[in-house]
Amino acid sequence: MKAWSYPVVRLGPISFCLVHAAVGLTPAEQRQPANQIMNDTNPLSSFQVIEFRRYTIKEGERENFITYFETFFPEAFEQLGALALGQFRERGNASGFVWLRGFHTRFDRPIVNGAFYFGPLWREHSLKMNSLMKDSDNVLLLRPLAPDTEVTVLPAVDPVTEKNGAMGIAVAQILSLKNQPDEILSAKLRRTFSSYRLPGVRETGILVTLDTPNNFPQLPVRNDGPFLVWLGILRDEESLKESFTAAAQRVGETLASENLLRDTPELLVLEPTPRSRLRWFPAWQ
Repeated sequence: MKAWSYPVVRLGPISFCLVHAAVGLTPAEQRQPANQIMNDTNPLSSFQVIEFRRYTIKEGERENFITYFETFFPEAFEQLGALALGQFRERGNASGFVWLRGFHTRFDRPIVNGAFYFGPLWREHSLKMNSLMKDSDNVLLLRPLAPDTEVTVLPAVDPVTEKNGAMGIAVAQILSLKNQPDEILSAKLRRTFSSYRLPGVRETGILVTLDTPNNFPQLPVRNDGPFLVWLGILRDEESLKESFTAAAQRVGETLASENLLRDTPELLVLEPTPRSRLRWFPAWQ
């Protein structure tokens, strides 16, 4: 999230996105009323490209950064066809802020990011946001390991029925793999992660490095992969301390003993910010 100079563009970002959306419709769909088209699609599903973004915020400014971020940006991403899937404080790192942004396809990523970062909202707030950050380049570009391991998309936090904001604890286990997973390794990894099926633990995604060039180079991504990220939501501290932490230790030791890892696994314990979609959902038991 760097500050850039803005080129002169005759087609505004919103118009650009509307034109792009229209081009993707069949002639029959273009004649349908807009509300009918929306009823026939689900914009909150099938995010095949994920940016796993880890920011370092200036000392003492993390809560201010979170307030600005959650006030200005989630609906803007959604309106453009992407989604802020979850945003978190990194526990044990007072400057750590982590968030996930999802795109439906890798072709959508440069379109959406171009519309946002060269658009009026970021132009208005970029100086303030950049002034609060020390680093925003620690980014993994990921995809689901398998069709059924996409990041869980939960409803937005309800400001009426969830007055206390997002609850629960998120965890992200980051594994430095020696090789990009093929079908056999993917199946093996999934069997290993089955040990996380514990009371008070919900798997919310298994992601792996998207092995493709960065098609929006204004936002750097890491190229020292491959990585695998297991995402989960825990109900409470008891679930973290009494069951999950030990299970995560065993998984890391198992994969290391099988010579599958390049480095020691990293376990991020993340606290959902008030409006984070990824959270312990009230309907879960």
